[in-house]
Amino acid sequence: MRITRIRRADGTVAAARIENGTAVPVAEESGAHMADAVRDLIAAGADVAALAPTGPARPLADVDVLSPLAAPQKIICIGLNYADHIRETGLDTPERPLAFVKTAHTLAGPYQDVPVPAGATEQLDWEAELAVVIGAVARDVPVERALGHVFGYTAANDLSARDAQFADGQWFRGKNFDAFCPLGPWIVTPDEVGDPQALSVAARVNGRTVQDGSTKDMIFGVADVISYLSRFMTLCPGDVIATGTPHGVGMGRTPQLWLKDGDVVEVEIGAVGTLRNTVRVA
Repeated sequence: MRITRIRRADGTVAAARIENGTAVPVAEESGAHMADAVRDLIAAGADVAALAPTGPARPLADVDVLSPLAAPQKIICIGLNYADHIRETGLDTPERPLAFVKTAHTLAGPYQDVPVPAGATEQLDWEAELAVVIGAVARDVPVERALGHVFGYTAANDLSARDAQFADGQWFRGKNFDAFCPLGPWIVTPDEVGDPQALSVAARVNGRTVQDGSTKDMIFGVADVISYLSRFMTLCPGDVIATGTPHGVGMGRTPQLWLKDGDVVEVEIGAVGTLRNTVRVA
């Protein structure tokens, strides 16, 4: 099953199942601040596949596909989780998953423009990542049971302002510009994804492949990351965990390659889908 959020021509937003190229609305989203129809369905333990439609199905071309989540409680990112990416950055291999956070204002839709204030960064970089969406409360979960707490998987682009990231001595500012976490295009449930450690992870800039990796090369796999995080924090339904990026980021290239106004970045995760976002500097 695939589920995301859509905006119709009349401006209303709904959680929708994706079926045969159409969006079938299954829960209407209020206009309230931090409303999130998909998060609420996950938290309620709803059988989304069995929910009756709340309106007519519409072709995907007739709706705006939004970020599948609007207001997760937590967006946790894992840094330096692929050995080849560590080598290209020149940083040390972490002894345990290296976690940092992005806040909900960084979320962007799968086809949304990414606005970057002029002069805010000269080193805008991409990071293609498999993201995990938590489906059931996880606290102190052993590795062997960790995947049972997964609702589904989606694609993420952990956009990063490298000059800000490394100027501050910590990563918060450089990772948390508005719209620096495109997500989607939908959440795919585990039965359709299969082994999360056997998925391709790719990125393209203006059609040129810049990242071409596999989740099999993670240092800490999905189950390890969930188990580790759950030792010291409660993971809640709708929480997002971005699991790290393989080699090929802009800062690791020779010469280095930075995103600029008008660049189109695509992130593709096997069995999940593709994000396509355009950088707009203004």
